[in-house]
Amino acid sequence: MDAENILEDEGQTLEAQVKAFFDSAPPLNSSHEITQKLNQFIQRNSSSSENGEARRIVCVTSGGTTAPLEQRCVRYVDNFSSGHRGATSTEYFLKAGYAVIFLYRRGSFQPFCRSLPEDPLLECFEPTNDLNIQVRKDYSEAVTSAIVDHHTAVAGGHLLKLPFNTIFEYLQMLQIIGISMRCIGQRAMFYLAAAVSDYYVPWKDMVEHKIQSGSHLLDVKLVQVPKMLSVLRKDWAPLAFCISFKLETDSSILLKKANAALEKYKMHAVVANELSTRKEKVVVTTGIDNITVLRDNSESVNDVEKPLIKLLSERHATYIEDSGR
Repeated sequence: MDAENILEDEGQTLEAQVKAFFDSAPPLNSSHEITQKLNQFIQRNSSSSENGEARRIVCVTSGGTTAPLEQRCVRYVDNFSSGHRGATSTEYFLKAGYAVIFLYRRGSFQPFCRSLPEDPLLECFEPTNDLNIQVRKDYSEAVTSAIVDHHTAVAGGHLLKLPFNTIFEYLQMLQIIGISMRCIGQRAMFYLAAAVSDYYVPWKDMVEHKIQSGSHLLDVKLVQVPKMLSVLRKDWAPLAFCISFKLETDSSILLKKANAALEKYKMHAVVANELSTRKEKVVVTTGIDNITVLRDNSESVNDVEKPLIKLLSERHATYIEDSGR
């Protein structure tokens, strides 16, 4: 079989895998509502902004997906991700003038909450003598800032938050977002920081009720999740500027894996990060160059996401400019 036929056959196989995944997935109950929210959000941010240009819109995915083992789910396979990268990046995208669609795992890290304790509802407040509730003095500034910044972004129509839990929800929602953002062409960006399940149990193959304990061996057949990045680039939002992430624990293979993903899925850039140093350093690979982005410890706010979003925003602007020539 020659190379052209091999590629054609692989394309048909992926198309069949994607169709099988969506055909077998439990329907997304709120798909109509999500589509309406997206269309309103995109339309609102497609009008001219203060500088006379239409606002750029980025979809930031954040947190890990679950792969249920039962239809009435008690047990599931989870992907590790706190959601810190996606939530923090969302803040910097908003500061850079983007409108943000924040597709996030329920219970994961949220934008504007970096200065708050892990359980802010209980730890940031205290009862007064007359049994009313007030913000603790040591958290007053952080709480006020978080509430004001979050309210400003949401009320201003620049932040739309959409939660997911399962791999089924995540990919159905990503498809809806991609198709909805197709109309804005190159102004769209996808910043795919979520930790997405590599394997899942097809819905039709799951038991309905809780798997009973008692056996020393649990035999579960997992199927590989179709690689939707290719579909996003080719079909859902072909003109969008797309950034994916590659996380490894072995630094010696990190860039090789990142460059392979760049080529395979036709991303515009891949952010390579090693697990142990991911908060201090990332490497952005574009196929032309590898750019090391470091956290600036000389600043009071020294997230690595600050220079990372600045770099990607500049690259996106160049992409839009080059596309218009």
